[in-house]
Amino acid sequence: MTSIVIAALAALAVYGVTLYNRLVKTRQMTEEGWSGIDVQLKRRADLIPNLVDSVKGYVGHERATLEQVTSLRAQIGKVPQGDVAERGKLEGLLSGAIGRLLAVAESYPDLKANQTFLKLQESLGELENEIQMARRYYNGAVRNLNVMVESIPSNLIAGPFGFVKREYFEIGDEADRAVPKVSF
Repeated sequence: MTSIVIAALAALAVYGVTLYNRLVKTRQMTEEGWSGIDVQLKRRADLIPNLVDSVKGYVGHERATLEQVTSLRAQIGKVPQGDVAERGKLEGLLSGAIGRLLAVAESYPDLKANQTFLKLQESLGELENEIQMARRYYNGAVRNLNVMVESIPSNLIAGPFGFVKREYFEIGDEADRAVPKVSF
């Protein structure tokens, strides 16, 4: 009888360790995902001054748009590392400002033909795709962690060992979610 109890306790301990290790793995995947987003956003932030400088010479009277892009970039640099919600909100605003900057550039044929601007615009497009892929990976890892933190029996291990739910990296501006109107 005692050997059965000992075997059951040992099996329960092995199961607990397995759940703990899955939680650790899932948390690490979430951190890896955030790191991937952070790297891509840093690349975009490094590209912005070059984009602004190349546009500045052509569109001097569009100063407000240029200043907004520069200001948002500076604000993002001040957001604490773990504040995903604030970072997501500001990054969404920055994406909108960059979109307006590129829309302004459409009005200047000389700028649209400038090779430096074209290369920067192409690089920005590639970066936006990479940011989107990194965000999907991160949000998937967050989903997996959150499911484990909330589900029985893994929540019995998660709570005492300090595993907590994470926030998704989402678009902060509802206007960015709207379906664009297309007319012919």
